[in-house]
Formats: sequence, structure tokens, C-alpha cells
Amino acid sequence: MKKPLLSVVITVYNEEENIKPLLEATYEALKEIDYEVLLVEDGATDNTVAEVKKYANDRTKLIIFNKNYGQTTALAAGIDMAQGIYIATMDGDLQNDPTDIPGMLKKAMDEEWDVVAGKRANRKDGFVLRKFPSKIANYIIRHSTKVYLNDYGCSLRVYKAEIAQNMGLYGELHRFIPVLAKLEGASMTEVDVKHHPRIHGTSKYGLSRTFKVMADLILMLFFQKYFQRPIHIFGTLGLLSFGVGVLINLYLLVLKIFGEDIWGRPILLLGFIFLLGGIQLITTGIIAEIIIRTYFESQEKKTYKIKSVYQGAVKE
Repeated sequence: MKKPLLSVVITVYNEEENIKPLLEATYEALKEIDYEVLLVEDGATDNTVAEVKKYANDRTKLIIFNKNYGQTTALAAGIDMAQGIYIATMDGDLQNDPTDIPGMLKKAMDEEWDVVAGKRANRKDGFVLRKFPSKIANYIIRHSTKVYLNDYGCSLRVYKAEIAQNMGLYGELHRFIPVLAKLEGASMTEVDVKHHPRIHGTSKYGLSRTFKVMADLILMLFFQKYFQRPIHIFGTLGLLSFGVGVLINLYLLVLKIFGEDIWGRPILLLGFIFLLGGIQLITTGIIAEIIIRTYFESQEKKTYKIKSVYQGAVKE
């Protein structure tokens, strides 16, 4: 079977009111392109599935999860099933504009970019709950990972399929997709894209995600710098910890020599608890992440289960 030029992966979760305008806008924007659309329904509790089946054309597949797994897993499923030479990703909330996709695809093809990322030039979100936390997160990610994009939160991107399908999406790493792509050796650029205010439904994001992003950033920095040489981080921490322990013991030894009682000092016990506990928690988290990746990739297992796949019908 001939591969389409472009696969568009759209994640949807409780977006029933957005489905009709989303599909109509997408089909209109891509009418000059050989495309397929893959909608990944991430365990919706409303009529999203029924709406997709009502308005999907013959180039559209609906991937239905048996429960809610999260955006990263939904993206991974869509990317895994995509047949296109290039893969575009976007949200299903109508805030991304599919009319930007043809221009991004042309730029990727003409200039031979592996990834063309969207940058929301005039973002239509609230400042306190969305824009401000996003600016802080983007700044931290940009300068700590050295992957210099302005908008890590924009889901609208176009990839070469071989890059997208080898990134290894797990957990909640969709914000770090550019970093994962860079680890695959991808060349990337960024272009301004349109952004619309949300009309229907409610946002699934908030300030609580900031802590998750920071935790995932630690993991990304580990993958960037220490994945092939973990002894460099664990050995350094171990030596530092050992050195501090030696200094403390020497200090206590001196106090003991001069006749002071050193047993049961609260600050000493508290320091050891916090130091050793912090190192143990961070180390356990990273090791657990590696074990999970090894478990899935070595056995070619997926992190999701698909209940069914629906193929859209030809419209008369």
C-alpha cells in the first residue's frame, strides 16, 4: 500500500463539541495533500467517539483507548500507527489551527528539517494560569537542555516519520518531545503559528503540572548527559556524600578528643536523613524509569491498550 505523504495525529479527550469543526477545518486545510488523520480518543466520558464516527471521512482512523492514559501515551499510539512519510501532531481543542500544517510541511520538505515546531505567536490563554507558568517552564527547559525553542508547550509540530517513531514516548514527556528528537540527532526549526481561544470544553492543564514538568526535566537532563555514563552522576554524588561524611566524622573526632559529648546531636541526624533520603529518592526514580523502558522496549510492549479502531466511511 502506498504511504500517504502526511499523517496528522490528533489527541482528543472529552471534546465532543469540537469534533465537527475540528474535522471540517482539518479536511479543508489538507485538501491539496495526500494525507491520513488519526484521532486518538483517550478514554473520553462524553460523546466524542460518536461525534468522530459521524463526521470522519475515509482517510480518518479513530483509535479508542479502554481508559484515560494521558496525552503522551495518546500521542505515542497515534505516531506508532501513522503510515505517512511525515507526521504532524496537534491538539483536538481547536486552539491549534490546521491551516498552518501545509506551510510547516513545505518548510520541512524544502529545507530538509527533521522537525518543524510551532510557536504560538499570539497566544490566547490566561496569563496567570497558563502563559506565566509556561514562560517560566520554557525558559528553564531551554537553558538547561540547550535545545533552544521558544514554545515547548505548542503541540503543533511536523516531523519526519523516522524521527517521531523512534523517540520513545513514556510517562508525560510530550512537552519534552523536542529534547527527545534532539537525542535522536534531529535538526529542527521553529515557525510562528496561529492560536485560538478555547470555545468549547475545559482545559486539562493548570499550575499543578509545573511540578510534574520539573520532575520530568530532571529525567531529560539525565538522558542528555548521563544515560550512557551514569557513574559520572552517581559516582560524583557518592564521592561528595562520602567526603561530607568524612569531614563530619573528623570534626566529631576532634570534639571527642577535647572531651565533648557528640552522641545524639539532632542537626547531625537530621542532615544525614535529608541528604541520604534525597539521594536515594532521586536515584530510585531514575533507575525505575530505566527499568520501565527496558521492560517495554525489550519485549516490544506498548504502554497502552487499544479497545478498537474505527475507519471512516466514504462520504457521498
